Amino acid sequence: MNLGDIAKTINGMVEGDSSIEITGVGSVETAKEGDITFAKGKKFVDKLKRSKASAVLIGSKEEIGMSQVISSNPELAFATLLEHFHPQPKPEPGVHSSVILGANVVLGKRVSLAPLVCVGDNVRIGDDVVVFSGTVIGDNCELGNNTLIYPNVTLYSKSILGSHVILHAGVVIGSDGFGYVVDEKGSHVKINQIGNVVIEDNVEIGANSCIDRAATGSTLVKKGTKIDNLVQVAHNCTIGENCILVAQVGIAGSCNLGHHVVLAGQAGLSDHVTVGNNVTLAAKSAALRDIKDNSVHGGIPAFPLNIWKRSMTILPKLPDLARKVRDLENRLNDLEKK
Repeated sequence: MNLGDIAKTINGMVEGDSSIEITGVGSVETAKEGDITFAKGKKFVDKLKRSKASAVLIGSKEEIGMSQVISSNPELAFATLLEHFHPQPKPEPGVHSSVILGANVVLGKRVSLAPLVCVGDNVRIGDDVVVFSGTVIGDNCELGNNTLIYPNVTLYSKSILGSHVILHAGVVIGSDGFGYVVDEKGSHVKINQIGNVVIEDNVEIGANSCIDRAATGSTLVKKGTKIDNLVQVAHNCTIGENCILVAQVGIAGSCNLGHHVVLAGQAGLSDHVTVGNNVTLAAKSAALRDIKDNSVHGGIPAFPLNIWKRSMTILPKLPDLARKVRDLENRLNDLEKK
């Protein structure tokens, strides 16, 4: 595939030799001759001058002595080329002899079930689904078309997955919501969790993340949302469309997130918090009350980011400020005595 063809594929424009043959993609540091790389921002210009790549995807023309493909979104273009040159390998369709299938299981076309997969009763699996080894799919689950489930995933009963869903290794969908009530003796009595989890189309969930089923009704993850590794979503939450939940995020029960919400690493939500649309919560922040649309918050408790930044700037100065206040108090006391 030459550089001119690549430009057509991504709706870009070539600066340089459009006949250069491209055989792969690579990072600025590791790309070799025949590779195309990707750069975003001026900080990569010096690295590009030392790179062995044959061409670069970039947002605007740079004087770097290398053929370039100019794209309005070079990062997205790079993702497209990664898929073209290095497509995700997919196992051949078929059901391994060690797979256990329950009663009334319906399998779609070209399904691949790897060794030691266990499928419960009344499960429906759509077309082109791939399930890797050691996965357990409980009774009455549904898996949409082109869903990909990596090893050792657990789907509790009644879990529903849409199409093009990706669950990475160790994900648990539909485990009990954390619900207890204290009896007259002070013991914790379990509240039976009879709901389920519904995951809509094009959702990806990272390794060892857990989404609890609802006490009643459904815990819902809407289409297009991407969840990183080690994330906890508690019972009866609703995660809106196209949200991003970064590693170690924790969401307590009955929270509602709007669309395009970003929760940065280790951010947390208290129970029954509603987060509006297009909200970003900074890393290690905690939202203890509702957050309105189109805002950026940070801190514990979370408040508007510009105020939080100013507060953090003042924080190291507090010992000096406290000392100055004490000095002023002493001087005032001395004046009053006189």
